[in-house]
Amino acid sequence: MYDYIKGVVTRVTPEYITLELNGIGWQIFSPNPYAFRVSTDEQQIFTHLNVREDAQNLFGFISLEQRELFRKLILVSGIGPKGALAILASGQPSQVIQAIEREDETFLVKFPGVGKKTARQMILDLKGKLGDLVGENALPSGEDELQLFPDQSGKQEIDEALLALAALGYSDRELSKVRPLLESIPESLETDGYMKKALQLLLKQS
Repeated sequence: MYDYIKGVVTRVTPEYITLELNGIGWQIFSPNPYAFRVSTDEQQIFTHLNVREDAQNLFGFISLEQRELFRKLILVSGIGPKGALAILASGQPSQVIQAIEREDETFLVKFPGVGKKTARQMILDLKGKLGDLVGENALPSGEDELQLFPDQSGKQEIDEALLALAALGYSDRELSKVRPLLESIPESLETDGYMKKALQLLLKQS
């Protein structure tokens, strides 16, 4: 229904952003809300409207490729919009695509809500069908995004990042393991950077 919306980001929360357009604030759920910044500059957000009997939710993405991968993921039995957001939050869809192509269930089950059955279903449904998302992918890698906004970070940013990951389904136990590692990072990061780093650490855990 909506391909994209252009407007001004007026609010960023651990679960969603608010995009103001013509006096209306659109609540848009995102894999990583902190990839967006509150700004008076107009921003373009690619969108997907998810309609259920009890709700209509708008999901927003920083690139067209990210949105298209989201749409493919939610077609898999066992993966809802929240699960797809958690998979996309790392900002490295190439890892997910490679895991599907290699039939790497061990990697896929590291995402919240993805068990062995769902991982196998992802492979069955998507293997060989994601070629258009491989190659010149507009999605930045975690390492690239860590360097976007390098100053004015600290405990508040770590707290915000962990709240965003909790909203995606990561457990308190998992997050408590990565908090000390985030706090030990010598360079200053903003919330988006800490979230990317935490996801890298979570996906490396056995």
